[in-house]
Amino acid sequence: MEISGTIVQVIPEKSGTSARGPWRKQEYVLETQGDFPKKICFMVWGDKIDDLAIREGQQLRVEVDIESREYNGRWYTDVKAWRVTPQQEGNATPPTGGEEPPPFDPFDPGPGDAPF
Repeated sequence: MEISGTIVQVIPEKSGTSARGPWRKQEYVLETQGDFPKKICFMVWGDKIDDLAIREGQQLRVEVDIESREYNGRWYTDVKAWRVTPQQEGNATPPTGGEEPPPFDPFDPGPGDAPF
């Protein structure tokens, strides 16, 4: 799933040690654009925290996996980022890179004979 928006909050990093060794987790709140903006909290794990260096105010496109799990009768949902791409200022969608078609000329007969 892909979401785009602006980072409005950087939540303090959490870390600990599990049976598999030390871990680090950083959460961020991204606000989408549009008529009804939504705030979405997503997380980044491990060394990606330092590699991405996400800051408040950045406009990003974030690709995430959403997963829920049950624990003691309650459900918990994680939104884990697996790709984060900076966006150009004021551009919510990446450019297509395609060329525009030539302008329409009503008096141009076209490339060949008409079928009628």
